[in-house]
Amino acid sequence: MPAITGKQYINRIDQLKADVWIDGKPVSGNISEHPAFKGIIKSQARLYDLQHDKDLKNVLTYLSPTTKKWVGMSYLQPKTKEDLGARREMVQQWAKSNNGLMGRSPDYMNTVLMALASSVHLLQDQKNCFPDNLQSFYEYARENDISMTHTFIEPQVNRTQLYVERSDEPIAAKIVGKNKDGIIIKGARLLATQGGITDELLVIAAGGKAEEGNSFAFSIPCNTKGLRFIGRESFVGGDSNFNYPLSSKYEEIDSIVVFDDVLVPWERVFYYDNLFISTNFMKSSSFLPFTLHQVASRQIVKTEFILGIVQSIIETINIEEYQHVQEKATEIIIALETMKALVIKSEVEAKVDKGGWMQPDSTTLQIAMNVFPRIYPRFSEIIQLLGASGLMSIPTESAFQSPIRNELNHYLQSWEDIGKDRVKLFRLAWDLTMSAFGTRQTLYERFFFGDPVRLASQLYFSYDTEEYVQRVKDILKQ
Repeated sequence: MPAITGKQYINRIDQLKADVWIDGKPVSGNISEHPAFKGIIKSQARLYDLQHDKDLKNVLTYLSPTTKKWVGMSYLQPKTKEDLGARREMVQQWAKSNNGLMGRSPDYMNTVLMALASSVHLLQDQKNCFPDNLQSFYEYARENDISMTHTFIEPQVNRTQLYVERSDEPIAAKIVGKNKDGIIIKGARLLATQGGITDELLVIAAGGKAEEGNSFAFSIPCNTKGLRFIGRESFVGGDSNFNYPLSSKYEEIDSIVVFDDVLVPWERVFYYDNLFISTNFMKSSSFLPFTLHQVASRQIVKTEFILGIVQSIIETINIEEYQHVQEKATEIIIALETMKALVIKSEVEAKVDKGGWMQPDSTTLQIAMNVFPRIYPRFSEIIQLLGASGLMSIPTESAFQSPIRNELNHYLQSWEDIGKDRVKLFRLAWDLTMSAFGTRQTLYERFFFGDPVRLASQLYFSYDTEEYVQRVKDILKQ
């Protein structure tokens, strides 16, 4: 079933019947009809439907190298710089349908899996490693257009570097046994965004702790026996597109994943009980450059959307003449063009890696990932500063359908819009920057790839400054 449709995606998720809990209650019936999930599931389905738009076929899909059927472009293993450009175009085409607000749209995890499969050579001849399993799962996902979520991190019990768990019952998920059928996992992991509304869960324990049992990587169906997703509170304010124009469609619930003696079949295990691989595979593989390329491409579209909101506010309340307003809008313009330049530079400076694939320049993309988490919170601040009291004077859709609608249209008008149209814009800005959904977006972008300080440290130690230091030494010798 290559390049599925939205209807096929929804049917698969409903039939999956994954064990999903929210607000202390299990989700019963079709999850696609649940108030917390129906908006995001419909938005996800629209992405799959775009694959069948005749004008976008060559942008969103490509011919599988094995079956010669049309499969999702996000699975493409790039051999040329043109392939990297095609991947970027695909990511941004999907992102435009949600303005970059779906951080876990299917192309992200498809890219993750593609990147890992592009580095299977690093698992060859290593203890307890199964590169063929990883390659087979990649091909299975590609040919069936599988949707995935993932969990990479442990619960925040104690974040000191030398912490070793002492609990009799595992807290962080770990291997508690193995048999002829596979390994057995017990405990919990964070932070499965879209948990319960994807076909598969990809699990990677990528830490360097020498604790027994916490080194593994695998993927399992989301309805596997003993697997439970516990969602946080939903930030969907309601169904109204007027009141909640973003959260009603793009709220991706984050979940705790609980493993209650979950059996992972051997054919789905990629590696286990190998501290060296657990510590180094993600860093040595093409995971970072390929996923950073996808993320930065999406963030460009999100920045374009933010610039559009800012300029719309400026024009709606006629504040363009003020220099401080021009300066704030220019901050976003500079950020947008900076991100564009970094992504293009990463493609121009791409090189073929040891696996034979065209890898975008990792250093350039690491810089992009150091830039965006710092500038995104400023975007929200700029919208708040420009919108000011307008972000508070935002009556609901019902108010504009009530006997007082004429008063609201009169007193809340802008110089070019009636009150309802002006409020509609400001509710959009509010939902992006001030609602629970909006503040989660800010936190999400702050920590998308981890602690910004750690990201800066990684860049510092990986950046080659030897040539520049030598120039200083040469001057001092003269």
